[in-house]
Amino acid sequence: MTPVLQAQNIVKHYGSVEALRGASFEVAAGEVVALIGDNGAGKSTLVKCLSGVEIPDSGTVLIDGNPVTLDSPVTARRLGIETVYQDLAVAPELDPAANLFLGREIKRKGLLGKLGVLDKPEMRRQAAEEFSRLGVTLQSIDVPIGSLSGGQRQSVAVARSVVWASKVVFMDEPTAALGVVQREKVLDVIRRVRDEGMAVVLISHNMPEVLSVSDRVEVLRLGRRVARFSAAGATLEDLVGAMTGALTQEDAA
Repeated sequence: MTPVLQAQNIVKHYGSVEALRGASFEVAAGEVVALIGDNGAGKSTLVKCLSGVEIPDSGTVLIDGNPVTLDSPVTARRLGIETVYQDLAVAPELDPAANLFLGREIKRKGLLGKLGVLDKPEMRRQAAEEFSRLGVTLQSIDVPIGSLSGGQRQSVAVARSVVWASKVVFMDEPTAALGVVQREKVLDVIRRVRDEGMAVVLISHNMPEVLSVSDRVEVLRLGRRVARFSAAGATLEDLVGAMTGALTQEDAA
């Protein structure tokens, strides 16, 4: 199966610091791949390179086997890549539907649309359909998102990326600071997204969570991929060993 997104030998410097030293990564449609590593391993830098925030110094990024240049987040989004950031990046004063369509608002038809009047009923109708499809349950779709629980806010942020992505969704610590029940609801959304055929990349420090929701795990250490595991056959000891260098895999590069 051709990976939907693939990175080959990515190198990135920040001055004299070599954040990525030939890092590689891949994810296929319909799977959740966890990207893990200790602090300073290069996870954030690799995600930034694959979402258009940073431009690699060298290496190749491919989508569906074709080389691409991700020179901005706008380019990445145009190519079907969306990112859910740890800080949510939601507008707390707007309702869930308005957040779902943030930056992609639907305008009224005719003269009113030309004057910039939004079609709020249509956005709410479509938002309700998408939330239902993804299994996102909200106490209300008509209240400011800032009044919802952390899990509901994060579910809306995940849904927004999923709705607009066509290839890959990056999720950076999507369950950080959530309670057990809220965390499981977000993980259920991730599983549903995977089951619909989307490629999901999960960045997390929560190893039990990684093993519970991921299909595969790729491990970065000192700016390079050092191990790849099937989540079904991996243990916490395997993941920690690869992250610390106690366990190595010759075929990881």
